[in-house]
Amino acid sequence: MWWPFIAHRLRSRGVFGMNARNVGGILRHNPRALFPIVDDKLKLIDICQRIGVPTPAVYAVFERHGDLRLLREVLDAHPDCVIKPARGSSGRGIVLLISRTQEGFLRNNGSTATLNELRRHLSDLLSGMYSLGGRPDRAIVQQRLTTHPALERISYRGTPDVRVLVYRGEPAMAMLRLPTLESNGRANLHQGGVGVGVDINSGRTTRAVWRGNSVDRHPDTGEPLAERTIPDWPTILIAAKTIARATGLGYVGVDVVPDATAGPMVLEANARPGLAIQTANGVGLGKILKAIEASMDSRSRGV
Repeated sequence: MWWPFIAHRLRSRGVFGMNARNVGGILRHNPRALFPIVDDKLKLIDICQRIGVPTPAVYAVFERHGDLRLLREVLDAHPDCVIKPARGSSGRGIVLLISRTQEGFLRNNGSTATLNELRRHLSDLLSGMYSLGGRPDRAIVQQRLTTHPALERISYRGTPDVRVLVYRGEPAMAMLRLPTLESNGRANLHQGGVGVGVDINSGRTTRAVWRGNSVDRHPDTGEPLAERTIPDWPTILIAAKTIARATGLGYVGVDVVPDATAGPMVLEANARPGLAIQTANGVGLGKILKAIEASMDSRSRGV
């Protein structure tokens, strides 16, 4: 008996549900023909390089199982790297390596992976174990970005990123995504990362959620999460807007890392961004999108 009341209350607050997101956001503004541009990380990297938006360097791409004979050579040259599927999602299949050891390669969580273990993992990536739709994939060995000093105390054994939701070319909402012990150094909320709301105008953090619950401090470091300034905030917003325009998507999540030395670097983009961003901000997405539409309509009328 309470469900109709709760649903009405959420709608009145402008909270987007899955149906509203799918119909009002994705289907309305994202032509399906454009999905492959962002579903494949290598295609997005090509776009970034073409339009001059900074993105992590690609050290190697493995396309076939036979290519794995070159893995030792690649990792010896770049032991500090990230291994990921080209068409993965939600942080699945990502391995972060820090350095070379006598036994193999040191991972971000302190464990060691042998060359044979990494070769088997890349074989799984190529077989499509972590790809969208389970189809055969490519494996990427890429530059590992480093945490900006301003965010080090609220990150755990991984690099945080900023998800900016861009609607019709305008940044609508943003959240800082923080790695945790549970997430194994990944910033993805699906893996156990923390989502921290960010004021879109100032770049200051507001409130935070972890595993669907409101939190004030990082679960591992114990550091307060609110009232922190995201470094290089204007540049992050510009990068997100530029990527959205280049992809042609009208409702897109763009993930940007404020790297310690290189500045903001675009990691990837998502044509089906999730709704945890409104939970992290404590604000309904529907009202934000309506305000953007009203502002655009006013400008088009010359008001």
